[in-house]
Amino acid sequence: VIGKGMTPPQKTLFPPEKISMDWRQKRRPGAGLYNLGSTCYLNVILQCLTYTPPLANYLLSRQHSRFCDQQGFCMMCIMEDHVRKVLYSSATAIRPRAVIRDLKCKQFQVLQLVCFPSTKGELLTSFLVIGEFKPDIPGDAYEFLRCTLNAMHRACLSGSSDLDNSPQETSIIHEIFGGFLRSRVTCLSCKTVFDFFKVFLDLLLKIKGASSLTTALEDFVKPKEVDGKKYFKCSKCKKKVAASKVVTVHHAPRVLTVCLGRADHQSSRKLSQVVEYPECLDLRPYTSDPAGEPILYSLYAVVVHTGHTCLGGHFFCYTKASNGQWYKMNDVSVDSCAIHTVLGQQAYLLFYAR
Repeated sequence: VIGKGMTPPQKTLFPPEKISMDWRQKRRPGAGLYNLGSTCYLNVILQCLTYTPPLANYLLSRQHSRFCDQQGFCMMCIMEDHVRKVLYSSATAIRPRAVIRDLKCKQFQVLQLVCFPSTKGELLTSFLVIGEFKPDIPGDAYEFLRCTLNAMHRACLSGSSDLDNSPQETSIIHEIFGGFLRSRVTCLSCKTVFDFFKVFLDLLLKIKGASSLTTALEDFVKPKEVDGKKYFKCSKCKKKVAASKVVTVHHAPRVLTVCLGRADHQSSRKLSQVVEYPECLDLRPYTSDPAGEPILYSLYAVVVHTGHTCLGGHFFCYTKASNGQWYKMNDVSVDSCAIHTVLGQQAYLLFYAR
């Protein structure tokens, strides 16, 4: 989207006023998940999404499946069944066999090798094999999250025709996880300012040299020069010119998902330092209007990767259940823990809710 502002959609797929950010029902933590062969990366994402209050409220209401007419594979219906089983099961752990069975469908593609994004925000494509989901091959939690949300979003669009971009961005998935970034590019020759807007479902941050999440966010919104081979083509100057660019959060999402990029793009090694992150985050300083009222988020889930390299290791997570208590979820085990334990991890993915 290019322009001075953003045009609101003329219609919406899901009314935002129906989104409930607080748990409608409070209950004990649900079941753990069996590892069915290198599926820890899948388990942590399933658990984090299960404990995302607005998404869980929607899935438990079965608003999608009651009207779904999609033939065959439907990620939203799969997640509905899974969340109900996890939260309502009397078992200490369940086998997500139905999820794995359905994800073998060719319509759902994930990365088949563990690979973390580079610190430049680009995928390390030399290590990737994209194809059908295979539960016996390790995968990356971040990529599985992105594929899952995209598949759920596509399920929301089934049955709808002639959708332009704006209504698509009003699906329940985009209403919960979606926000907009603004790239403000200034031509250093004629000083003309251009604004570009882009939807996002998560933020990928560089952490090399960053000691905290706030430091990484400050670097994310820091002005950067566009020069060399990346000259900007100015529509006023009619040629490629040097320019400066500032990326800011223009529209903050209800749920903020942050990936701390732990791959060093120069060495392809894992960046293992601890990056401090708060329980309560104010996103306002990193927005297009940093002087406005605070935009406060509360941490509710953390994904941790252990291992010395990006191409191996193990994933587990911490989630905040509807009873307000934190739990460490490591495949089948679900153990209560304190917030200071949650905040002291070598985090890979952070989930914050407004």
